[in-house]
Amino acid sequence: MSRFLILLGGDLVRTPRLDAQAAGARVIAADSGIRHAHALGVEPELWVGDFDSAGSSLERAFAGVPREVFPAGKDKTDGELAVDAALSRGATDLVLAGAFGGPRADHGHLNLALALRLAERGLSVLLTSGAQEGVPLLPGRSLFDYAPGTLFSVLGFSELSGLSIAGATWPLDNVAVPFGSSLTISNEVASELGVELGTGRALLLAHPYPDPNAF
Repeated sequence: MSRFLILLGGDLVRTPRLDAQAAGARVIAADSGIRHAHALGVEPELWVGDFDSAGSSLERAFAGVPREVFPAGKDKTDGELAVDAALSRGATDLVLAGAFGGPRADHGHLNLALALRLAERGLSVLLTSGAQEGVPLLPGRSLFDYAPGTLFSVLGFSELSGLSIAGATWPLDNVAVPFGSSLTISNEVASELGVELGTGRALLLAHPYPDPNAF
């Protein structure tokens, strides 16, 4: 398995869990996402984007990092370009750090959809801000290692069928969830969390560190 840490432009807080997820990973930065490199203590091997948001201070600080510069009129986000670069280098496991928050809600939404598409292609994908994590849910059963009391939601990107949630304060057993329903929002881990999905597209969003100021 070849793990790549992709540094995106959203919010990020360094946590022990994120350090473990990034350990041994190769690193690619997308435009202003390179600002997270110092915070995480990592050295990107590549910096991609149109460089419309990095700013001159970051460009000076990371002058030694090889760059791939794209025109502003490109047809992909800087984050997707960084993922493409990782895939071309053999990535099978992606940690998208800085995937949530930031000034662009549209980019944040795209990160969620992109993670689902990549997971459907057979890649392992994690989205993280350090405080929050997103994991694509494919048909079948998935197990998670979150501690009891961890807040989580299942975000449906389509109508869901055959959804079961075990090890939660509010379990579900083989239910159908209409697209846009809030049924699966704001649950809590009670023991070992297991989620089974029959059909549909969904993502589990968990909050392992509800207080990002604790680190």
